Amino acid sequence: MNKWILGARPRTLPAAIAPVVVATALVGADFNWFRAALALKVAVWLQIGVNFANDYSDGVKGTDADRVGPVRLVASGLATAKSVKAAAFISFAIASVAGAWLAFLTSPLLILVGIISIAAAWGYTGGKNPYGYRGLGELSVFLFFGVIATMGTYYAQTEELTLLSFIVSIPMGALSCAILAVNNLRDRPKDELVGKRTVAVRIGDQNARRMYVALLALAHVAAIATLIPTTLLTLLALPMSLSISRQVLSGISGKELIPLLGKTGKLQMFFSILLAVGLGIQ
Repeated sequence: MNKWILGARPRTLPAAIAPVVVATALVGADFNWFRAALALKVAVWLQIGVNFANDYSDGVKGTDADRVGPVRLVASGLATAKSVKAAAFISFAIASVAGAWLAFLTSPLLILVGIISIAAAWGYTGGKNPYGYRGLGELSVFLFFGVIATMGTYYAQTEELTLLSFIVSIPMGALSCAILAVNNLRDRPKDELVGKRTVAVRIGDQNARRMYVALLALAHVAAIATLIPTTLLTLLALPMSLSISRQVLSGISGKELIPLLGKTGKLQMFFSILLAVGLGIQ
């Protein structure tokens, strides 16, 4: 597979696609396909940009030197740090163009949201004091790939924000956090050695596993909290959630956790489709 596709980490893209799908379904029959497409472009290229930025920053810091997970371009020597950094900036630029277009069609405030989002994407592992090294990664993911991505997409099409748009953003944020949580659980021993104080490092192995399960539970509870009967369709994803949870709680570690990253991404996509259908037929 092309090294740049590997570096973009396709398995993480459901975290970018799901909020746009759910928010557009919430808009209903009056959805604006063009604005939805622009929002999707922003979300996907921001996710790709984050992935390249993390690859670059962790690579130059040396924290990826002995990594269990997927191939990292800089650490493995497949690409130079300079080229990976450029790939991150190009990805952010593509997202910025789509975001600026959305802002032109709706509100200039979206430009500010975009600037903050890109700054957060870079600051996760970049700079002298990356917040991802201090256990704030999950909170950032919940906000940017859950609340902001979902409510932002909804606002871009309706030019209004509602309580319901916030409630449906919670499962998106929780499941995006779950992707990061299983990633950090896998890397916990190595991260602890290099001083990367993720939530998994801070709270320990067993609590990190319980947190993962709690995030999946939160997604299901939030879907029910919409009080829309048709969103109970999300319960069809419950067997998948239980299966993955059992695997996480079984104590598997290291390379054994790698398949669960993809499974969690698939769960988010399946869950978001069910939630979108439930919102669409209400």
